[in-house]
Amino acid sequence: MRGRSKARSVKSRRRKPAAAKRPSSSEAVQPGSSSAAGQHTAIERLNRELAQARQEQAATTDVLRIISSSPGDLRPVFTTILDTALDLCEAAFGIVTTYDGERFEGAAQRGVPDALAAYFRTGMDQPRPGDAHWRLIAGEDLIHNLDQKDEDAYRLGNPLRRAVVDLGGTRSALVVALRKDKMLLGALTVYRKEVRPFTDQQVLLLQNFAAQVEDQPDNRQIIRDMLAGTDYEIMEAKNGEQALAAVAK
Repeated sequence: MRGRSKARSVKSRRRKPAAAKRPSSSEAVQPGSSSAAGQHTAIERLNRELAQARQEQAATTDVLRIISSSPGDLRPVFTTILDTALDLCEAAFGIVTTYDGERFEGAAQRGVPDALAAYFRTGMDQPRPGDAHWRLIAGEDLIHNLDQKDEDAYRLGNPLRRAVVDLGGTRSALVVALRKDKMLLGALTVYRKEVRPFTDQQVLLLQNFAAQVEDQPDNRQIIRDMLAGTDYEIMEAKNGEQALAAVAK
């Protein structure tokens, strides 16, 4: 009897397992906590990227539609590309130029400041060593100028560079060559009035727009027709000669 009583006494003194501790209200993830803020920021970023991807897809579709509906005329295509590029690349103004093997000439423009537009109407200055378009002649396909005012082309007084900076207020610029079978036919350029680099996505977008123009089978002939009175065979020869001369510089 005494043994059973002792066993019951020991058993009654055993503690029950402690319940799992619930996090206090201060330990739980709150809406205003850094963790919740991080999740919200990530969601916002993904939503922005998705919206941008949809915009770019719609823009490319629009360019292709204009190309297919404007056979033999690239001007509506250039205008559509510039309108879309200025929006998606967050640029102030843009210009499409054609190249005849000797000279660049304006083919389309959007948002160009009045002073610069008036200057271009008197005749476009041709590029000199250091200018973006000169580098296209030398064989480059993409030029990304962080600050056009802080480069030798401006400091040396190159007329074209001085015009776009002093009259157009240009700082950052993105220039993409228009080529067909490696032959330079022109350039697509967008400008910003502040020093701010273009993103990789914006660079790719402008390159894709240029590719849409280049990939059309008849565009070599179309651009040839836009270059009024230019002998096409001479144009091809001059392209090669100037590229060699530019590299030699």
